[in-house]
Amino acid sequence: MVPLVAVVSGPVPSSCACSGLGTQQVGPLQLHTGAATQPGTITSAGALGGGSGGITMAARMKRKVRHFYQPIWTHGGRCVKQLSSSGVPQRNCIHTDNGKEVSYRYLIIALGIQLDYEKIKGLPEGFAHPKIGSNYSVKTVEKTWKALQDFKEGNAIFTFPNTPVKCAGAPQKIMYLSEAYFRKTGKRSKANIIFNTSLGAIFGVKKYADALQEIIRERNLTVNYKQNLIEVRADKQEAVFENLDKPGETQVISYEMLHVTPPMSPPDVLKTSPVADAAGWVDVDKETLQHKRYPNVFGIGDCTNLPTSKTAAAVAAQSGILDRTISLIMKNQTPTKKYDGYTSCPLVTGYNRVILAEFDYKAEPLETFPVDQSKERLSMYLMKADLMPLLYWNMMLRGYWGGPAFLRKLFHLGMS
Repeated sequence: MVPLVAVVSGPVPSSCACSGLGTQQVGPLQLHTGAATQPGTITSAGALGGGSGGITMAARMKRKVRHFYQPIWTHGGRCVKQLSSSGVPQRNCIHTDNGKEVSYRYLIIALGIQLDYEKIKGLPEGFAHPKIGSNYSVKTVEKTWKALQDFKEGNAIFTFPNTPVKCAGAPQKIMYLSEAYFRKTGKRSKANIIFNTSLGAIFGVKKYADALQEIIRERNLTVNYKQNLIEVRADKQEAVFENLDKPGETQVISYEMLHVTPPMSPPDVLKTSPVADAAGWVDVDKETLQHKRYPNVFGIGDCTNLPTSKTAAAVAAQSGILDRTISLIMKNQTPTKKYDGYTSCPLVTGYNRVILAEFDYKAEPLETFPVDQSKERLSMYLMKADLMPLLYWNMMLRGYWGGPAFLRKLFHLGMS
């Protein structure tokens, strides 16, 4: 294995995990192959990314090393750009867009995932029209609520793209909440609710999929599988879907309301980087989160190729494992703690009901509580609405929450 030299340059990508940044168009990527023109900064460890994974690992690493460089959070206009090799293989460094070189001993990559609305013909410009929204962007989330309020009668369409997505349950959560809103406001009888998903099943874990199918049946929701949104004709209120089982075959559906879950991909800063796999994701060992080729580089969260759902709950569990991995690597020891793929998806199925899906790499339930979590429960809703935000802000982002593994042990010990 050889050390990594990362070069950072080019325009700010729309997916860059910087707190406070909105979407921004990406221009041609640039590549630097020489040293920075300004004196370098030396750091023991660096974290690229200002989302859940980056902030959590920053808090943990602060307790391990004296100096910590946060190149991606400090200024909105100083977001990390292009990562690539610089032709100086004996060094470990990154370059920021202001010409600053940062050398590191250990690097954690937590750059999140990129929203690619532009891969759907007619977007993002189509969001200028009414009756269309998306909960995945700060610029369009309020348009979803406006479309719900303005709904009169017709098709309410909800989509799931043909790519990995963050929080894979969210595209159908908004469908269930919209159905509840239509019932509450007396519009349900006039609404034809359609969920068009590129997937072949409503959920990847059978136990929860069976429960969701029952809800779909009871609430008279229409689910069409292997249907991928490829175009929005917002001026005509039409959505065009391709049948993935019959490539080239399309269907045009008129809508009174459309919620778009955009295609997603690795950030542009990673796609041509030496840390990425063939698909552009950070290439890490699925058990230790250590990079497969660069032993002093690590990945966490949505930007990695870990074969599990991309959720904040997964990041919490990964952070605990990665903390232990780096601690041992710093001591020239072999990592022993293994990540089992734990992730959680609280499926909001109504105003005050949640199915708490928890599972592992094998798509097997890995539940925390001694109850059947495939049932809709008020208690799980209250936990998601009230407890989880407290855990997130006060524990996880401060580096003290590594997921509910210890709770599972407590409950199981109490039951044995």
